[in-house]
Amino acid sequence: MSQKKKIHYAWWILAGLAIMVGIAKGGIMTAGGLFLTPVTEDLSIGMGSLSLYFSISSIVTMIFLPIAGKMMAKYDIRMILVIGVILQAGSFAMFGLMNSVWGWYLFCIPMSIGSIFVCQMAGPVLINNWFKKHNGLAMGIMVASGGLFGAILQPMAGNLIDSQGWRNTYIILGVLVMAIVIPIVLLTIRMAPQQKGLQPLGVDEVKSDEKTIPKAVGTSKGVTAVVARKSSAFYALLLFFFFITAIGSFGQHVAPFAMGLGYDVTFAGNAMGGWSIGVLLGALSFGILSDKIGAKNTALFAMILGLVPIGILLAIPENSAMFTLAIAIYGFVVASIGTLGPLLTTALFGNKEYSEIYASAVIGLAVAGIVALPGYGYIFEFTGSYTSVLVAIAFMLTINLVLIILAFKGKKKLEEAGLWS
Repeated sequence: MSQKKKIHYAWWILAGLAIMVGIAKGGIMTAGGLFLTPVTEDLSIGMGSLSLYFSISSIVTMIFLPIAGKMMAKYDIRMILVIGVILQAGSFAMFGLMNSVWGWYLFCIPMSIGSIFVCQMAGPVLINNWFKKHNGLAMGIMVASGGLFGAILQPMAGNLIDSQGWRNTYIILGVLVMAIVIPIVLLTIRMAPQQKGLQPLGVDEVKSDEKTIPKAVGTSKGVTAVVARKSSAFYALLLFFFFITAIGSFGQHVAPFAMGLGYDVTFAGNAMGGWSIGVLLGALSFGILSDKIGAKNTALFAMILGLVPIGILLAIPENSAMFTLAIAIYGFVVASIGTLGPLLTTALFGNKEYSEIYASAVIGLAVAGIVALPGYGYIFEFTGSYTSVLVAIAFMLTINLVLIILAFKGKKKLEEAGLWS
Protein backbone atom coordinates (compact mmCIF):
# COMPACT_ATOMS: atom_id res chain seq x y z
CA MET A 1 0.00 0.00 0.00
CA SER A 2 2.72 2.48 1.02
CA GLN A 3 4.76 1.62 -2.08
CA LYS A 4 2.10 3.24 -4.27
CA LYS A 5 2.45 6.54 -2.40
CA LYS A 6 6.17 6.79 -3.09
CA ILE A 7 8.00 7.58 -6.28
CA HIS A 8 9.04 4.24 -7.72
CA TYR A 9 12.82 3.88 -7.70
CA ALA A 10 12.68 3.22 -11.46
CA TRP A 11 12.29 6.97 -11.92
CA TRP A 12 15.47 7.61 -9.91
CA ILE A 13 17.24 5.10 -12.15
CA LEU A 14 15.97 7.05 -15.15
CA ALA A 15 17.12 10.35 -13.64
CA GLY A 16 20.60 8.94 -13.04
CA LEU A 17 20.74 7.53 -16.57
CA ALA A 18 19.52 10.81 -18.07
CA ILE A 19 22.29 12.80 -16.36
CA MET A 20 24.97 10.19 -17.11
CA VAL A 21 24.07 9.66 -20.77
CA GLY A 22 23.16 13.31 -21.36
CA ILE A 23 26.43 14.74 -20.08
CA ALA A 24 28.63 12.01 -21.56
CA LYS A 25 26.98 12.32 -24.98
CA GLY A 26 26.45 16.07 -24.99
CA GLY A 27 29.84 16.88 -23.49
CA ILE A 28 32.02 14.34 -25.28
CA MET A 29 30.49 12.25 -28.07
CA THR A 30 28.64 14.93 -30.05
CA ALA A 31 31.19 17.64 -29.18
CA GLY A 32 33.96 15.84 -31.07
CA GLY A 33 33.03 17.38 -34.40
CA LEU A 34 33.60 20.92 -33.11
CA PHE A 35 37.31 20.15 -32.71
CA LEU A 36 37.91 18.79 -36.22
CA THR A 37 38.54 22.06 -38.04
CA PRO A 38 40.61 23.78 -35.26
CA VAL A 39 42.79 20.68 -34.75
CA THR A 40 43.34 20.03 -38.48
CA GLU A 41 44.28 23.67 -39.06
CA ASP A 42 46.56 23.91 -36.01
CA LEU A 43 48.39 20.62 -36.51
CA SER A 44 48.20 20.56 -40.34
CA ILE A 45 46.35 17.22 -40.38
CA GLY A 46 43.94 16.28 -43.18
CA MET A 47 40.23 16.16 -42.26
CA GLY A 48 39.99 12.55 -43.45
CA SER A 49 43.10 11.53 -41.51
CA LEU A 50 41.86 13.02 -38.22
CA SER A 51 38.28 11.76 -38.59
CA LEU A 52 39.75 8.29 -39.09
CA TYR A 53 39.88 8.04 -35.30
CA PHE A 54 36.08 7.80 -35.39
CA SER A 55 36.51 4.72 -37.56
CA ILE A 56 38.96 3.16 -35.10
CA SER A 57 36.44 3.88 -32.34
CA SER A 58 33.78 2.03 -34.29
CA ILE A 59 36.03 -0.99 -34.83
CA VAL A 60 36.75 -1.12 -31.09
CA THR A 61 33.02 -0.82 -30.40
CA MET A 62 32.18 -3.66 -32.77
CA ILE A 63 34.78 -5.98 -31.19
CA PHE A 64 34.01 -5.08 -27.58
CA LEU A 65 30.17 -5.01 -27.66
CA PRO A 66 29.66 -8.77 -27.06
CA ILE A 67 32.22 -8.67 -24.23
CA ALA A 68 30.48 -5.64 -22.70
CA GLY A 69 27.15 -7.47 -22.59
CA LYS A 70 28.69 -10.36 -20.65
CA MET A 71 30.55 -8.03 -18.28
CA MET A 72 27.36 -6.12 -17.42
CA ALA A 73 25.67 -9.40 -16.48
CA LYS A 74 28.63 -10.54 -14.35
CA TYR A 75 30.03 -7.52 -12.50
CA ASP A 76 28.62 -4.71 -10.37
CA ILE A 77 27.04 -2.17 -12.71
CA ARG A 78 28.24 0.84 -10.71
CA MET A 79 31.86 -0.30 -10.77
CA ILE A 80 31.65 -0.89 -14.52
CA LEU A 81 30.12 2.53 -15.19
CA VAL A 82 32.61 4.42 -13.01
CA ILE A 83 35.50 2.75 -14.85
CA GLY A 84 33.69 3.44 -18.13
CA VAL A 85 33.35 7.16 -17.38
CA ILE A 86 37.04 7.42 -16.42
CA LEU A 87 38.08 5.67 -19.65
CA GLN A 88 35.76 7.76 -21.82
CA ALA A 89 36.16 11.23 -20.30
CA GLY A 90 39.79 10.76 -19.26
CA SER A 91 40.81 9.75 -22.78
CA PHE A 92 38.88 12.70 -24.23
CA ALA A 93 40.80 15.04 -21.93
CA MET A 94 44.08 13.49 -23.08
CA PHE A 95 43.37 14.64 -26.65
CA GLY A 96 44.21 18.13 -25.40
CA LEU A 97 47.83 17.07 -24.83
CA MET A 98 48.40 15.50 -28.25
CA ASN A 99 50.58 16.88 -31.04
CA SER A 100 50.19 14.06 -33.58
CA VAL A 101 47.18 12.35 -35.13
CA TRP A 102 48.46 9.12 -33.59
CA GLY A 103 47.38 10.44 -30.19
CA TRP A 104 43.76 10.42 -31.34
CA TYR A 105 44.21 6.94 -32.82
CA LEU A 106 45.59 5.68 -29.49
CA PHE A 107 43.29 7.31 -26.93
CA CYS A 108 40.11 6.72 -28.93
CA ILE A 109 40.47 3.02 -27.98
CA PRO A 110 39.88 3.36 -24.21
CA MET A 111 37.43 6.20 -24.91
CA SER A 112 35.35 3.87 -27.08
CA ILE A 113 35.40 1.03 -24.55
CA GLY A 114 34.13 3.38 -21.86
CA SER A 115 31.42 4.85 -24.08
CA ILE A 116 30.02 1.38 -24.85
CA PHE A 117 29.01 0.99 -21.22
CA VAL A 118 28.09 4.62 -20.49
CA CYS A 119 26.35 5.72 -23.69
CA GLN A 120 25.13 2.54 -25.42
CA MET A 121 24.52 -0.49 -23.21
CA ALA A 122 23.58 0.79 -19.75
CA GLY A 123 20.47 2.73 -20.76
CA PRO A 124 18.57 0.10 -22.76
CA VAL A 125 19.50 -2.71 -20.34
CA LEU A 126 18.54 -0.81 -17.16
CA ILE A 127 15.33 0.60 -18.62
CA ASN A 128 14.41 -2.88 -19.80
CA ASN A 129 15.00 -4.18 -16.25
CA TRP A 130 13.17 -1.43 -14.38
CA PHE A 131 10.30 -0.36 -16.68
CA LYS A 132 7.56 -2.73 -17.74
CA LYS A 133 5.25 0.25 -18.17
CA HIS A 134 6.19 3.55 -19.85
CA ASN A 135 9.17 1.81 -21.47
CA GLY A 136 9.02 3.96 -24.60
CA LEU A 137 8.62 7.17 -22.60
CA ALA A 138 11.59 6.24 -20.39
CA MET A 139 13.76 5.50 -23.41
CA GLY A 140 12.71 8.80 -24.96
CA ILE A 141 13.53 10.78 -21.81
CA MET A 142 16.96 9.17 -21.58
CA VAL A 143 17.83 9.98 -25.18
CA ALA A 144 16.31 13.45 -24.83
CA SER A 145 18.75 14.15 -22.01
CA GLY A 146 21.55 14.06 -24.58
CA GLY A 147 19.78 16.86 -26.40
CA LEU A 148 19.08 18.83 -23.22
CA PHE A 149 22.67 18.77 -21.99
CA GLY A 150 24.01 19.07 -25.52
CA ALA A 151 22.02 22.27 -26.03
CA ILE A 152 24.03 23.71 -23.12
CA LEU A 153 27.38 22.02 -23.67
CA GLN A 154 27.70 22.39 -27.46
CA PRO A 155 27.55 26.22 -27.54
CA MET A 156 29.71 26.26 -24.40
CA ALA A 157 32.32 24.07 -26.13
CA GLY A 158 32.26 26.30 -29.22
CA ASN A 159 32.82 29.40 -27.10
CA LEU A 160 35.56 27.68 -25.09
CA ILE A 161 37.41 26.62 -28.24
CA ASP A 162 37.19 30.23 -29.46
CA SER A 163 38.37 31.75 -26.16
CA GLN A 164 40.52 29.06 -24.49
CA GLY A 165 41.73 27.04 -27.47
CA TRP A 166 40.97 23.46 -28.43
CA ARG A 167 43.55 21.94 -26.07
CA ASN A 168 42.12 23.46 -22.89
CA THR A 169 38.57 22.75 -24.03
CA TYR A 170 39.28 19.02 -24.41
CA ILE A 171 40.63 18.95 -20.84
CA ILE A 172 37.87 21.10 -19.34
CA LEU A 173 35.07 18.97 -20.84
CA GLY A 174 36.73 15.67 -19.90
CA VAL A 175 37.26 16.66 -16.26
CA LEU A 176 33.76 18.19 -16.03
CA VAL A 177 32.12 14.96 -17.22
CA MET A 178 34.02 12.82 -14.69
CA ALA A 179 33.30 15.22 -11.82
CA ILE A 180 29.54 15.16 -12.42
CA VAL A 181 28.84 11.64 -13.69
CA ILE A 182 30.81 9.49 -11.20
CA PRO A 183 28.88 10.68 -8.09
CA ILE A 184 25.57 10.35 -9.97
CA VAL A 185 26.36 6.73 -10.88
CA LEU A 186 27.28 5.82 -7.31
CA LEU A 187 24.19 7.48 -5.84
CA THR A 188 21.45 6.32 -8.22
CA ILE A 189 22.30 3.35 -10.42
CA ARG A 190 21.24 -0.20 -9.50
CA MET A 191 21.10 -3.12 -11.94
CA ALA A 192 17.76 -4.71 -10.96
CA PRO A 193 14.65 -3.87 -8.89
CA GLN A 194 15.37 -6.87 -6.65
CA GLN A 195 18.42 -5.03 -5.29
CA LYS A 196 16.02 -2.50 -3.78
CA GLY A 197 13.42 -5.10 -2.80
CA LEU A 198 11.08 -3.94 -5.56
CA GLN A 199 9.32 -5.18 -8.66
CA PRO A 200 9.73 -3.42 -12.04
CA LEU A 201 7.52 -0.39 -12.56
CA GLY A 202 4.08 -1.41 -13.88
CA VAL A 203 4.74 -5.15 -13.77
CA ASP A 204 1.18 -5.77 -12.50
CA GLU A 205 -0.48 -3.25 -14.79
CA VAL A 206 0.77 -4.29 -18.21
CA LYS A 207 -1.94 -5.75 -20.41
CA SER A 208 -1.55 -7.84 -23.52
CA ASP A 209 -1.84 -5.38 -26.39
CA GLU A 210 0.48 -6.28 -29.25
CA LYS A 211 0.53 -2.74 -30.64
CA THR A 212 2.47 -0.98 -27.91
CA ILE A 213 6.07 -1.59 -27.03
CA PRO A 214 5.75 -1.45 -23.23
CA LYS A 215 3.17 -4.21 -23.34
CA ALA A 216 5.38 -6.36 -25.49
CA VAL A 217 8.13 -5.81 -22.96
CA GLY A 218 5.77 -6.54 -20.09
CA THR A 219 5.42 -10.14 -21.19
CA SER A 220 8.37 -12.52 -21.21
CA LYS A 221 7.74 -13.46 -24.81
CA GLY A 222 9.82 -13.26 -27.92
CA VAL A 223 12.40 -15.29 -29.79
CA THR A 224 15.76 -16.62 -28.72
CA ALA A 225 18.94 -14.91 -29.90
CA VAL A 226 19.84 -17.97 -31.99
CA VAL A 227 16.53 -17.84 -33.85
CA ALA A 228 16.63 -14.05 -34.20
CA ARG A 229 20.08 -13.99 -35.78
CA LYS A 230 18.92 -16.36 -38.53
CA SER A 231 15.84 -14.32 -39.44
CA SER A 232 15.29 -11.80 -42.23
CA ALA A 233 13.94 -9.40 -39.59
CA PHE A 234 17.33 -9.38 -37.86
CA TYR A 235 19.27 -8.60 -41.02
CA ALA A 236 16.82 -5.84 -41.92
CA LEU A 237 17.28 -4.38 -38.42
CA LEU A 238 21.07 -4.72 -38.69
CA LEU A 239 21.05 -2.78 -41.97
CA PHE A 240 18.65 -0.22 -40.47
CA PHE A 241 21.15 0.35 -37.65
CA PHE A 242 23.92 0.71 -40.23
CA PHE A 243 22.15 3.31 -42.32
CA ILE A 244 20.57 5.32 -39.48
CA THR A 245 23.98 5.50 -37.80
CA ALA A 246 25.63 6.58 -41.04
CA ILE A 247 22.92 9.26 -41.29
CA GLY A 248 23.50 10.34 -37.69
CA SER A 249 27.28 10.32 -38.15
CA PHE A 250 26.97 13.48 -40.20
CA GLY A 251 26.53 15.26 -36.87
CA GLN A 252 30.29 15.07 -36.33
CA HIS A 253 30.74 16.93 -39.64
CA VAL A 254 28.18 19.68 -39.09
CA ALA A 255 30.85 22.02 -37.68
CA PRO A 256 33.32 21.47 -40.58
CA PHE A 257 30.38 21.78 -43.00
CA ALA A 258 29.36 25.11 -41.44
CA MET A 259 32.92 26.46 -41.36
CA GLY A 260 33.45 25.34 -44.94
CA LEU A 261 30.53 27.59 -45.88
CA GLY A 262 32.19 30.56 -44.15
CA TYR A 263 30.55 30.39 -40.71
CA ASP A 264 32.82 30.64 -37.62
CA VAL A 265 33.30 28.12 -34.80
CA THR A 266 30.96 30.01 -32.46
CA PHE A 267 28.14 29.82 -35.01
CA ALA A 268 28.94 26.12 -35.52
CA GLY A 269 28.66 25.55 -31.76
CA ASN A 270 25.31 27.34 -31.68
CA ALA A 271 24.12 25.28 -34.67
CA MET A 272 25.07 22.14 -32.78
CA GLY A 273 23.09 23.53 -29.86
CA GLY A 274 20.13 23.57 -32.26
CA TRP A 275 20.94 19.96 -33.15
CA SER A 276 20.82 19.08 -29.45
CA ILE A 277 17.46 20.80 -28.98
CA GLY A 278 16.22 18.75 -31.93
CA VAL A 279 17.51 15.59 -30.27
CA LEU A 280 15.74 16.57 -27.05
CA LEU A 281 12.39 17.13 -28.75
CA GLY A 282 12.81 14.15 -31.07
CA ALA A 283 13.64 11.69 -28.32
CA LEU A 284 10.61 12.70 -26.27
CA SER A 285 8.37 12.69 -29.34
CA PHE A 286 9.56 9.30 -30.57
CA GLY A 287 9.24 7.76 -27.11
CA ILE A 288 5.65 8.99 -26.75
CA LEU A 289 4.74 8.16 -30.36
CA SER A 290 6.11 4.63 -30.07
CA ASP A 291 3.86 4.08 -27.03
CA LYS A 292 0.86 5.40 -29.00
CA ILE A 293 1.29 4.17 -32.59
CA GLY A 294 4.07 1.59 -32.30
CA ALA A 295 7.75 1.60 -33.18
CA LYS A 296 7.16 0.71 -36.84
CA ASN A 297 4.97 3.70 -37.71
CA THR A 298 7.15 6.04 -35.66
CA ALA A 299 10.28 4.88 -37.48
CA LEU A 300 8.64 5.37 -40.88
CA PHE A 301 7.65 8.90 -39.90
CA ALA A 302 11.21 9.67 -38.75
CA MET A 303 12.79 8.57 -42.04
CA ILE A 304 10.35 10.63 -44.13
CA LEU A 305 10.93 13.70 -41.95
CA GLY A 306 14.69 13.29 -42.39
CA LEU A 307 14.39 14.25 -46.06
CA VAL A 308 13.30 17.79 -45.08
CA PRO A 309 16.60 19.08 -43.60
CA ILE A 310 18.58 17.43 -46.39
CA GLY A 311 16.56 19.43 -48.91
CA ILE A 312 17.19 22.67 -47.00
CA LEU A 313 20.93 22.05 -46.67
CA LEU A 314 21.23 21.26 -50.37
CA ALA A 315 19.16 24.26 -51.50
CA ILE A 316 19.96 27.19 -49.18
CA PRO A 317 22.83 26.37 -46.80
CA GLU A 318 24.12 29.96 -46.93
CA ASN A 319 20.98 31.20 -45.11
CA SER A 320 22.09 31.09 -41.45
CA ALA A 321 18.57 30.87 -39.99
CA MET A 322 17.52 28.07 -42.34
CA PHE A 323 20.85 26.30 -41.78
CA THR A 324 20.25 26.26 -38.00
CA LEU A 325 16.63 25.15 -38.49
CA ALA A 326 17.73 22.31 -40.79
CA ILE A 327 20.33 21.14 -38.28
CA ALA A 328 17.71 21.20 -35.50
CA ILE A 329 15.31 19.08 -37.60
CA TYR A 330 18.20 16.76 -38.45
CA GLY A 331 18.91 16.34 -34.73
CA PHE A 332 15.21 15.61 -34.18
CA VAL A 333 15.43 12.75 -36.68
CA VAL A 334 18.76 11.42 -35.38
CA ALA A 335 17.16 11.02 -31.94
CA SER A 336 15.52 7.95 -33.47
CA ILE A 337 18.86 6.08 -33.18
CA GLY A 338 18.83 6.01 -29.40
CA THR A 339 15.06 5.81 -28.95
CA LEU A 340 13.76 3.67 -31.78
CA GLY A 341 16.75 1.33 -32.05
CA PRO A 342 16.06 -0.42 -28.72
CA LEU A 343 12.28 -0.17 -29.15
CA LEU A 344 12.37 -1.69 -32.65
CA THR A 345 14.50 -4.54 -31.27
CA THR A 346 11.88 -5.24 -28.60
CA ALA A 347 8.99 -4.90 -31.07
CA LEU A 348 10.57 -7.35 -33.51
CA PHE A 349 12.04 -9.93 -31.14
CA GLY A 350 10.41 -9.46 -27.75
CA ASN A 351 12.07 -9.51 -24.34
CA LYS A 352 13.13 -13.15 -24.02
CA GLU A 353 16.80 -12.60 -24.89
CA TYR A 354 16.74 -8.87 -25.54
CA SER A 355 20.26 -7.90 -24.43
CA GLU A 356 21.95 -10.57 -26.58
CA ILE A 357 19.91 -9.68 -29.66
CA TYR A 358 20.37 -5.94 -29.18
CA ALA A 359 24.13 -6.29 -28.68
CA SER A 360 24.33 -8.24 -31.95
CA ALA A 361 22.13 -5.82 -33.90
CA VAL A 362 24.04 -2.69 -32.88
CA ILE A 363 27.12 -4.10 -34.59
CA GLY A 364 25.53 -2.39 -37.60
CA LEU A 365 26.00 0.86 -35.68
CA ALA A 366 29.71 0.18 -35.22
CA VAL A 367 30.26 -0.81 -38.85
CA ALA A 368 28.58 2.40 -40.01
CA GLY A 369 31.00 4.42 -37.92
CA ILE A 370 33.93 2.63 -39.52
CA VAL A 371 32.75 3.60 -42.99
CA ALA A 372 30.77 6.83 -42.69
CA LEU A 373 32.71 9.04 -40.30
CA PRO A 374 36.09 9.00 -42.07
CA GLY A 375 34.33 8.61 -45.43
CA TYR A 376 32.58 11.95 -45.02
CA GLY A 377 35.89 13.52 -44.00
CA TYR A 378 37.72 12.22 -47.06
CA ILE A 379 34.91 13.31 -49.38
CA PHE A 380 35.19 16.84 -48.00
CA GLU A 381 39.00 16.71 -48.18
CA PHE A 382 38.96 15.66 -51.85
CA THR A 383 35.98 17.66 -53.14
CA GLY A 384 35.86 20.64 -50.77
CA SER A 385 32.11 20.11 -50.39
CA TYR A 386 29.58 17.98 -48.49
CA THR A 387 27.00 18.06 -51.30
CA SER A 388 27.52 14.45 -52.39
CA VAL A 389 27.36 13.37 -48.74
CA LEU A 390 23.94 14.99 -48.33
CA VAL A 391 22.66 13.27 -51.50
CA ALA A 392 23.89 9.91 -50.15
CA ILE A 393 22.11 10.56 -46.84
CA ALA A 394 18.81 11.17 -48.67
CA PHE A 395 19.30 7.84 -50.44
CA MET A 396 19.97 6.07 -47.11
CA LEU A 397 16.81 7.53 -45.56
CA THR A 398 14.82 6.07 -48.44
CA ILE A 399 16.46 2.65 -48.06
CA ASN A 400 15.55 2.63 -44.37
CA LEU A 401 11.87 3.05 -45.20
CA VAL A 402 12.06 -0.23 -47.13
CA LEU A 403 14.08 -1.97 -44.39
CA ILE A 404 11.52 -1.13 -41.68
CA ILE A 405 8.74 -2.71 -43.75
CA LEU A 406 10.86 -5.80 -44.48
CA ALA A 407 11.80 -6.21 -40.81
CA PHE A 408 8.17 -6.43 -39.70
CA LYS A 409 7.37 -8.83 -42.53
CA GLY A 410 10.21 -10.94 -41.14
CA LYS A 411 8.64 -10.80 -37.68
CA LYS A 412 5.36 -12.04 -39.14
CA LYS A 413 7.20 -15.05 -40.59
CA LEU A 414 8.65 -15.85 -37.16
CA GLU A 415 5.18 -15.69 -35.63
CA GLU A 416 3.66 -17.88 -38.35
CA ALA A 417 6.44 -20.44 -37.82
CA GLY A 418 5.58 -20.58 -34.10
CA LEU A 419 9.03 -19.24 -33.12
CA TRP A 420 7.73 -16.05 -31.46
CA SER A 421 6.36 -17.28 -28.15
